[in-house]
Order: sequence, then C-alpha cells, then structure tokens
Amino acid sequence: METVKRSTFKLLFYLKKNEPKKNGNVPVMGRITIDGIAKTFSTKLDINPNNWDLKHGRVLGKSTQALNINLKLDNIRGRINKIYDEMLKDEGFTTSQKVKLSFLGVGVMDDAILQVFKEQNEDFERMVNKGKRSQNTFYKYKIVYNHLKNFIKERYHRDDMAFRELNSDFIREFDFFLRIDKECTHNTVWVYTMPVISLVDLAIKKGLIRKNPFENYEISMQETNRSYILKENVEKLMLLRLSIVKYELVKDLFIFSCFTGLSYIDIQKLKWSNIQSFFDGHQWIISRRKKSDVASNVRLLEIPKLIIEKYRGVTGNDYVFPVPSNATCNSHVNKLVQEAEIITEQKVTFHTARHTFATMFLTEGVPLESLSKMMGHKNISTTQIYAKITSQKISKDMDLVSYKFAGMEAAFSKMEKEVII
Repeated sequence: METVKRSTFKLLFYLKKNEPKKNGNVPVMGRITIDGIAKTFSTKLDINPNNWDLKHGRVLGKSTQALNINLKLDNIRGRINKIYDEMLKDEGFTTSQKVKLSFLGVGVMDDAILQVFKEQNEDFERMVNKGKRSQNTFYKYKIVYNHLKNFIKERYHRDDMAFRELNSDFIREFDFFLRIDKECTHNTVWVYTMPVISLVDLAIKKGLIRKNPFENYEISMQETNRSYILKENVEKLMLLRLSIVKYELVKDLFIFSCFTGLSYIDIQKLKWSNIQSFFDGHQWIISRRKKSDVASNVRLLEIPKLIIEKYRGVTGNDYVFPVPSNATCNSHVNKLVQEAEIITEQKVTFHTARHTFATMFLTEGVPLESLSKMMGHKNISTTQIYAKITSQKISKDMDLVSYKFAGMEAAFSKMEKEVII
C-alpha cells in the first residue's frame, strides 16, 4: 500500500504569488496529484513570500507565526492523507478530485457532521413550533451548532467534515476550544459537548460510521451549589406586606414554586387542564416537564391551592397564571428578598424556589423517591444532590454549636488519657 501511495499520490504546498494582498502576503495553496492528475485548493492561509521554504513547502524560521502556520499545514496534510487512505481502503480507488472535494466538505454533505446537525435542528424547530419541545433547548442547540461550525472553520479550515474523518482528537480539541477560546465553564462545556456526542451515536445507528471516535472521551457534570432558602424564610416571604404592589404576582409565583417544585417554564405553561382530582380525592398537578418531557405529578397542598384560586379567570385563557418574563421574575425576587430581609450565602433567583421545594420537603421527611417523581427527574441521582445539601446544612448547624462543648471534650480527653496510662 505504501509503495502504491508514493508512486500515485502527492501533496504539495506552494505560493500563489500573482495574487498578493495589500500587506504583501500571498496565499498558500495545496495541490493534490493522483496518477498524474492534479487538483488545487486554497489552504486559507497566507504568508510573506520571503519566509517560504520552496524545497520543503513550509514557512522558514521558528517564530510563533511560522510554527502556527506549519502546524496547520501538517494538520491539512494529515487529514488529506487519511482521506486518501480511507477512500482507497473502502472503494479500492480514488481520484485527486474526490480527495479534494472530501477535504473541502463538498459532495459528502449527506453524511457530514454539520449537515446532519443542521437537519436535526430543523426537525427540532418543527417540534418546538408544535409545542412538543422546549424553545430554550432549541436555542442551546443553535449555540452549539455555531460553536462547532466556528471550530471546524478555525481548526480545520473546512466548511464541514464527514463523520468518518472524526477521531478522538476532535472532541478533545473542541472541548479545549470551548474552555479557552469561548471561555465556557466546565458544566457549560459538558452541556455543549453532549449534542455532538449524540450526533456521533446517531451516525453509528445510521451506518455512516462503524466505530465511535469519541469512546475514550469522558466528561461529567460537576455539582454546583444550588441556592435555596429555609422554611422560616419562605414563611417570611408569604407574610410579607409589600411596599410595591407590582411585586405581588412574582411573590405568589415564587411561593407556588416552593410548594410544587415547578420551574419557571413549567409554571408558565401550566394549564387548568393539568389540575385534576386524583384517586385519593386530592387535587394534583398532572404534567410533563417542559425541559425533559418527564412526568411531574405533584399533589397540591392548601397554600398552592389558595394561590391558584386567587388567579382564576385572570388570564382569560387555559393558562393558570399571567407569568411575566424570566428576567422580570428574577428582578422582583431580588427586591422581595431585600424587603423580607432574608440573608443567604448565594444569590436568590426565581429558580431558587424549585431548589427550596426539594430541600424543604426532604428535610420534612418526604422520601427521596417520592421527591424525584414530583420534580420530574430522569434519574434519582439528580435528586440525591438535594439530600447532600440538607446534610451539609446539618453539618454547618453542628459547627455553630460545637465550640460550646469544647470544655467537656477537653476534660473527657484528659480523663481517657489518664485511664490509658
């Protein structure tokens, strides 16, 4: 195979000196030759022609720019070599035109990663328009698509890449691109790499590739501090006499979330048809979470029932509450916390109410399994985070009183030592 390759295949980098730019630089071109037939392409790189090594087709010197361009040229060479090898292996023959088009992402669009991603997003948008999937999730997918598109353009100088070209370096470099170039946090990197990994799983199911190139890549969500307020602070908010009437709606919605665990979007989408009398004679919220499409069934206690009745008929449609924008809710919650003189270690947002529901009801003895069902978690491991939070609260409370027993501890320790001696 190597002998055949050397005699039929050649890749050369050269300068296109007849098209200089205003700064004097000229484009670096590539020429693929197979069986005497040559096809040229642009590397989308340009350099000062005085720094070009004609013999080796590289940039002279060890400057940062020289090293960077040579690295990109090596990468282009490596990818074209791989395309050539795989075409020869899969099809038994290839041409300079086929290799060029594959490298440029032309003619392989049906099985290229961005093309498949784009089609997936278009299908997802149709489901969003029908109310079956979340607009926020679609927005996230669009962000990931744009990041991936920019990454392929900057790292590989391509408009798209076939799935069969992907390797383990691709996802690691995309991870690095998100962390360094886009300054994403670890958990955001996790969120943004998951759709790309899912695309590869889809490609395997469709038979576009046989092996997962990302199988050795591992990343997981890091636990973050989930803000919540204590039961006594929930009561302070409930009984708060407001100085500004316009905060009352958000106060009621926040309290409603504290007693149902519904998130902002789930309260916004809550309809009267979701409130039903169930087998036990009590009223329940029977719904599916907008974020995950997982069932979330919550029995209504008296406080959320009173809030529901307070707004009956206000919206004039099937929605239970006239919910303001998320930004408005967060702004008003901040004002409410200040008025109620609630002091917390972390910033309180509207979503804090959902975390408060979890910690408050766990503390009062609701089993983890029941809480997980009410919150619509896909995995109970997500709910277990709240169990850890409540344990941390207990630990902090014990720290506050432990010093009061310091004298007793010292005396006991001294007695124990005397007994041993």
